Amino acid sequence: MKILTIAEQKDNQLANISFETILAARSLGGDIMTALMAGDTAAAAGQLSAKGVKVFAFAHDTLKDFHDEAYAQILKSLIDREQPDVVIGSATFYGKAMMGRLAALCDGAMASDCTALTLDGDAVSALRPAYGGNVFYTVQNNRPGPFFVSLRPKAFLEATDEGSGEIVDENVDDTLVAVKAKVTGRVSETGGRVNLTEADIVVAAGRGIRAEENFKMIEEMAETLGAAVGASRAIVDAGWVPYLYQVGQTGKTVNPKLYFAIGISGAVQHLVGMRSSKTIVAINRDKDAPIFNIANYGVVGDLFEILPALTAKLKEVMN
Repeated sequence: MKILTIAEQKDNQLANISFETILAARSLGGDIMTALMAGDTAAAAGQLSAKGVKVFAFAHDTLKDFHDEAYAQILKSLIDREQPDVVIGSATFYGKAMMGRLAALCDGAMASDCTALTLDGDAVSALRPAYGGNVFYTVQNNRPGPFFVSLRPKAFLEATDEGSGEIVDENVDDTLVAVKAKVTGRVSETGGRVNLTEADIVVAAGRGIRAEENFKMIEEMAETLGAAVGASRAIVDAGWVPYLYQVGQTGKTVNPKLYFAIGISGAVQHLVGMRSSKTIVAINRDKDAPIFNIANYGVVGDLFEILPALTAKLKEVMN
């Protein structure tokens, strides 16, 4: 089996999902290749090849910024040449924009936002959630051509093996990067904070914090833990926090090792975006709040008493 993974980078720095897709490929066995597209591929290609994979490095000034059109065209040319059986990309913002386009260009079947891959005989099965995470089902490719899979971030967290791979510096055909859209500027969403979708720990708040000024308690706890901050749609719609913090059906999907749900009731729309977290800690004064149905640990009480004490204890332990 030949497997192609797609690396993701920003400012020539690899995202964690680039290594997670290699882990997913390794769980299937076979020959693993990785495609890297960037303005300068030298450093990132070395990091990827150190994982024991063959890296096809496409360096071009147009590729320094994400262009789903250009990326998909380059990847299609590589897929036509190398004929992989499986293509694994990310279910991040960038991956969602590109993977569907790429699968359509290659006339291939696709499974999106997957959390596990297994080999059933010669067929690859992709596990993915549905109905807000209440159901998991498997998808198999029953048509010719590669099977395209987008992987949910943080689904594969084991350490990758070190090895000695190969780097192939590819010539980029200018016709493939002749995109209609141009990037005129960039604004950082995170403002220096931990990226929400890549964070190992997320501290999220809901309407239970009562007022916008109380969100600073969430930020203080997150800073203590080196965590990302999240929010329910209710407080985003109220204008208390920016949309970039929203977790849920109409926000971001997160899959951290530890998720704090503080003052969040647990509406199904929010659970869609976080219920796959490895450990969930809920703090809510309503003992019947739905969030307690999925929480690993629950604290029933006043968050205005619990949170300051918890943050103070964390500072004491971590200093």
